[in-house]
Amino acid sequence: MKFRLSLLFFLILTIAQFNRSYAQQQLVKGVVLSSVDDKPLESVNVLNLSKITGTITDVDGVFEIYASANDTLYFSFLGYKPIRVRVTNDWLRFQNTKITLTETAVALEEVEVSNLRLTGYLEIDAKKVQPQPSYRYSISGLDKGYEAGSSSPTAMNKILGSIFNPADLLYNMFGKQPKQFQKLRQMKENDHIREMLQTKFDRETLLALLQVDHNELDEILTKCNYSSDFIQTANDLQVLDAISQCYEEFKILKRGN
Repeated sequence: MKFRLSLLFFLILTIAQFNRSYAQQQLVKGVVLSSVDDKPLESVNVLNLSKITGTITDVDGVFEIYASANDTLYFSFLGYKPIRVRVTNDWLRFQNTKITLTETAVALEEVEVSNLRLTGYLEIDAKKVQPQPSYRYSISGLDKGYEAGSSSPTAMNKILGSIFNPADLLYNMFGKQPKQFQKLRQMKENDHIREMLQTKFDRETLLALLQVDHNELDEILTKCNYSSDFIQTANDLQVLDAISQCYEEFKILKRGN
C-alpha cells in the first residue's frame, strides 16, 4: 500500500513538473533587420541553444520559435556577424522584438596558384593531379573506425594509444563539458539544424552549440584521428557527425574501461 502511494505521488510530481516546464515555454516572435539599411533579412538561421531547436526568418524577416525566459537564441546569416540574444520576460510579454545584424568585412586571402599546366581535357588533366589518400583504422570492439589521412602522420600512434588506454585518450576532451556534448544526438536529430550545417563551413554555429572555440574544435577532431584534410574541407554537418561518432565511441570505451 505504501509502495502504491509513493508511486502515485511520484507520478503526480513528475506530471506537475512536466506541465510547469511546458507552460514556461512560449512562442517567441521577432524580426531580424540589417544594420545597413534597416531592411528585413530573409532566411536568417535562428537557433535556441538551450532547447536545441531552430527556425528561419520569412520574407519579412519575421521568426517564431518556442523558448523560455533566459534561453539563448543564436542568429546567423551569411555575410553578417552572428549574435546571441537572451530571451527576457519582457520579450515574452510584449513580443515582436527587433534583432539587428551587422555586416562583416571580408578580407581576401592570398591565393596560391598551382604550377600544374592543364590542357582542358579531363582525361589528361586528371592524371596530373595526384590524389590525396585517406585511410581509416578500426579498433577491435567498435563498429566504427577513425579517418586518418596522409596529413596526420601520428594517426597510427594515436590508434595504438587508444587501444592500450582508450578512455584516457578522450576523457580530457569530452569530460570537460559533458552536458554540451550530450546535445549532439539532439542536434543530429533536428532536421533544420542538419540542413543548415550542410551548407556551412565556418564552424561558427557548431562553436556556439558546443560552447568551444576554434582551437578546441580542431583539437577534438585531431584527437578523434581525423586528418587535417578533413578538418579543413568538411562542411559543418560532416564535422558534427564526426564529433558525434567519436563521442559515441568514447562512451562505449568508457563503459568498458
